[in-house]
Order: sequence, then structure tokens, then C-alpha cells
Amino acid sequence: MCGIWALFGVDVHSISKYDKTFSKIQHRGPDAWRLEYDLKVKNVCLGFHRLAIIDSLYGMQPMKLHKFPLVTMICNGEIFNWKELGVKHNFNYETQCDVESVLQLYGTFGIDETLKQLDAEYAFSLIDALKKKVYIARDPYGVRPLFCLTSSNGILGLCSESKGLTCLIEELELTDWELKPFPPGHVAEYNILPDGKLSLVSLKRFFEIEKPILPPVALQEGLTEEIVHANIRNLLTQAVEKRMMSNRRIGCLLSGGLDSSLIAAILVKLSKEMCLPYPIQTFSIGMEDSPDILAARQVAKHIGSEHHEVIFTADDVLNILNKVIYTLETADITTIRASCGMYLVAEYINKNTDTVVLCSGEGADEVAQGYIYFRDAPTPDDAHNESLRLLGDIYMYDGLRADRTTAAHGLELRVPFLDIRFTQYFLSLPKTMRQPQNKVEKYLLRSAFDGFGLLPNDVLWRHKEAFSDGVTTAKKSLFNIIQDWIDPKYTDDDLKLAAVKYQHCPPNSKESLYYRDEFEKHYKGLSSKFMPYFWMPQWTQVKDPSARFIQHYAAK
Repeated sequence: MCGIWALFGVDVHSISKYDKTFSKIQHRGPDAWRLEYDLKVKNVCLGFHRLAIIDSLYGMQPMKLHKFPLVTMICNGEIFNWKELGVKHNFNYETQCDVESVLQLYGTFGIDETLKQLDAEYAFSLIDALKKKVYIARDPYGVRPLFCLTSSNGILGLCSESKGLTCLIEELELTDWELKPFPPGHVAEYNILPDGKLSLVSLKRFFEIEKPILPPVALQEGLTEEIVHANIRNLLTQAVEKRMMSNRRIGCLLSGGLDSSLIAAILVKLSKEMCLPYPIQTFSIGMEDSPDILAARQVAKHIGSEHHEVIFTADDVLNILNKVIYTLETADITTIRASCGMYLVAEYINKNTDTVVLCSGEGADEVAQGYIYFRDAPTPDDAHNESLRLLGDIYMYDGLRADRTTAAHGLELRVPFLDIRFTQYFLSLPKTMRQPQNKVEKYLLRSAFDGFGLLPNDVLWRHKEAFSDGVTTAKKSLFNIIQDWIDPKYTDDDLKLAAVKYQHCPPNSKESLYYRDEFEKHYKGLSSKFMPYFWMPQWTQVKDPSARFIQHYAAK
């Protein structure tokens, strides 16, 4: 996890205050930073904030190689198969940094073949001074963030977070501009004009969720229950193992739910087999004796992790709520609620431990039909299509939450459930096989690990909690605490006028109105680009996104 920043088509010396732009993302890379102007291309500036995970000596960016001296790269990413690529293509690596493989691939094969061979999470830009080209690409699920600021006169800005670009609009007196996330699974090609401005050649999709882009790995063939279960276990274990690539200490977020518990258990098991020189630390958060705290405690004891519990109060949440909205760059209700606990636990990890790399369970609900409302899917096709929709948009919701709350505290989060090979195998299975069964969501995933002792049986088959209930209690959920605090700040008339004030995704509650007001203070007029809709359950008539309002909700 790092922070990348770039500006094309502007005399960089005319930018008066870089602390208003580039430094806005220094939290993403607290170890070092660099701005570079002399790229053999006029009016281009690249910036990099580094979190050193691999090769602390030679991994600084912007990166160039002696073999391809006119190609420069900035990349926020982890290339999990970099060593395999080096062996396969006989690359003579100049560093021990995984992202060098992107430069080696591009210099040898070009951009299209590069993207076909990466097993990775990334957002990068390549500047080819010889061909006068700029390429921008983002990983298939948008695990690593990237925003683009474009203007009709050829100016282009890039940044890991939009807050590093918003000030440029006023600074450069842009009138015809657009700021939005760069789409996952896409690559853009630009021509560099003589004055350094850019001309878009193409923006194309290189990844389709249901079309594999990597060579298949060895799997057992067949669709018997035994074979499918074995393949799921093997692919998820491989997904975790890839994400243990680090020179810094690795830990895991642990809510006590199925997803994070599986990842933590696999991570601890692998760490012991690999004889890591430290125990895996796990981290849970909640109010005293909340369901998540109790379940995570049970899991940590079972798997033998070095466990940390972060106990928070209502005041703790209310004190950081505005920071969370600024950090997230969204006004989505579900995302903000679920981010409060994650923000607090990340803050604790940064201040009290030496763990820097974290694994977590994000993505499982989207891939494995884990949300309770999947029980209401009219047909298996509808359920499958909903998984595809959720995965396609995850970078604006759960993926966004996972990245921003951890990056805000200089941590790198990795998400094994969004591993390309795991997701594409799971989604290729018969649609009926992946649906909830016996009123249990993620039945197939749970069944794959049943009987192996990896987790306590009651955790493996634990009912899904609404996040707000899991960290507090069903008696008074987290969002009830927030709503009680917000309610006196607005009148009923304020809420009635909200639909006039905010015509895109109009707030339908005082809580939602508060989030939108705070969002607009920092990202005025950008809601439609950053948040196309409020995240809500499908196939059920509810006005609040919390799972506790769905009729099937059964967590205690």
C-alpha cells in the first residue's frame, strides 16, 4: 500500500502549494516520499508516498530500469507472481521489489500482454518517453484505489485518493473538468502532446469477471461435492499464502464471523508451517462483551493467535465520525457505519503494534452470496447476477471501506477472497450450488471447511450478524447510537428539504443527511461520481440498509 500522484500538462513550477495536493495522501506512505519532474517529457510531475513492504532499499518510486531507461512507473500494488514471472521470462531484476515486474513485462511485451500476466492488486501509470505514451491501469476488482482528474484542454491528474486532486481544480482554474474513480479492470492509453498535455487514445476493459485472464492452476476436475470442496479449500489457502509476501509483520482483522475467521485460521496455520519469526496477531473490535468480541476471542484461542481486543465506547465513534467521512470520500450510509469500527481498530494497530500488513475477509459476501437477502433471490440466475453486480461495484463500497480505513493509519490491507483465481473458480460453479441452503448463507463455503477442525463448529456455522449489531448489541445497535446523536441537529423540515438540496441520492433520514452535509464540505458536487447509489439489500422492502431489518435476520 502506497500513495501515487501525477500531474500531466501543467508547468509543475506553477503549482504554488504541493501541501494542498500531493501531501494530502502522505498517510498512505509514511516511510518516504519523492516528487520527480525530469522525465524526458515536458510538463509532467510524478509523486510517490511509500510504505515499505518489500525491498526497503531499492523499492522507491518513481521507478526506472537501466534496461528500459525511458520508461517511468508509479505503482501502488502487490504483484504476487513476480518471482514466477522472473523465472518464466528470465528477467534480470535490478531490485527485489515486486512491482519491478510490471516494468519488465511492459518493456518486453507491451501493455496488453503485461495485464494478461499479472496476478496482482494494483493501480499504476507508465510513462513511455520514447513512444510518447502514458498508460494507466487498475486491478480487476479495484482493490487498490485510483482517481482521475481530467479537463477538456488535456490536463490530467492521478491520485490514490480524490483528496489529492480536489484542490487542483481551483489551483489550475479548471472550468471544464471531471473527477472520478478510474474503473477497475480497465486500461487507458494516452498520447503525450508536445506541450505535455494528453490526448486520450482508448479506454478499454481488459478483465471480465467470468472470463479468466490467467493460466489455470492445477485443480481436481469434476463437480462432486468432495472435489468442489477440496478445490475451494486449496484455492483459498493459496490466496492467503500469496498475500503473506512481506518483509513487514503480518496480522489479521478478526470479527469472529465466518469470513475473517477462515482467513485468520488459514493465515496462522500457514505461518506455523513457514516458521515465521513472530506469531500472527489478530485484532477484534467491539463494545464490552459484544457478539463479535466474544466470537473472535473464541476463534483466536482455537487457532492460537496473539489476540488483541479493542474496546470502544459510543463517544469514541462519535468523536471520529467526521474524520471517517473525510477519509472514505463517500456519503454512503452502510459504508460509513461499517467503517467506524475498522477505523478505530486500524488506529490501535498503528499506535500499539508493529504489524503493518493485514489480511481480512472482505469480498466473501459478494463472491459466495453471503448477504442475508440472497435467500430472497427469485432465481439462481438472479443470485448469480447480483454477485457479479456487487463485485463490479465493490471498489465503491466494501472495498473502499477496507482500503481507506487502514490506509489512513499507514497499514496495508490484503483481501484473499478477491483473489482472481479463487473468485473465477467459485463463480464458475453451478448457480444452484452457490445459493443459500437450509436457510444458511454461504452454505457452500462453510461446507468446504466442515469437519477439518480449522474453526470451532459454532463459528463455522454462525449466523451472519449485522455489523452494527456485532460490535455492540442487538438491544442498541451502533447505528442507533449514531442516530440518537444526529437527530437533534436537524428538524423534520430540514429532512423534507434534503431532496431539493441533494437531488442525486437524496437523503431519506437525518443520519443520511448529516453524512451528506459532511461529505459536501470536502467533496462538493462529486457525490454522483463517487457514490452512484446507496448500498441497499435487494429483493426486500426495507428503508434502512442494516441487515437487522430483513425478515430472515436471526443473529442473537
